[in-house]
Amino acid sequence: MKIVLKLLPAVVLAAGLAVPALAQQPTPAPKVAAAPAQPKASPAAVAAAKEILQIKNATAMYQGAVPGLVEKTKIALIQQNLNYQKDLNEVAQVVAQQLNGRQNEIGDGMAQIYASEFTEQELKDLVAFYKSPLGKKLIDAEPRAIGLSMAFMNSWAQNFSETVMGAFRAEMRKRGKEI
Repeated sequence: MKIVLKLLPAVVLAAGLAVPALAQQPTPAPKVAAAPAQPKASPAAVAAAKEILQIKNATAMYQGAVPGLVEKTKIALIQQNLNYQKDLNEVAQVVAQQLNGRQNEIGDGMAQIYASEFTEQELKDLVAFYKSPLGKKLIDAEPRAIGLSMAFMNSWAQNFSETVMGAFRAEMRKRGKEI
């Protein structure tokens, strides 16, 4: 149960980051290795998708991706090669500099995904919406609403887990076993 409670906020956060897609019918996640090539989105659709991502400040999700992955890799390598700690710390700085900016590939990929999930006109309508007073309010209020929703879900899950545990105990008692 603790694992479920730990994973719940991450799942909710991931779902919350995809709020515009909630209006769409759910589609299965594409399989990376065997995915059929999707038709290339028009440059205007991709530009509109990038504008949506910029308005929603999507870069905040991945701006630390390169340094984070470099650090994670460095730590793993140090654990396996303690004698090279000094060198690996120095190499990490070099690698981080060499790969700086590659996180933009994430934004480009996200824009392609949005452009393949929505028509060009839908993307333009979304841009107009996010620039409207209600759209701006959504962007401002959504992080707080998601945070409060996550807190509520965690509280609910904690309380409900006690209900589930009670149901297990009652059923086990019927079998003559105390847990």
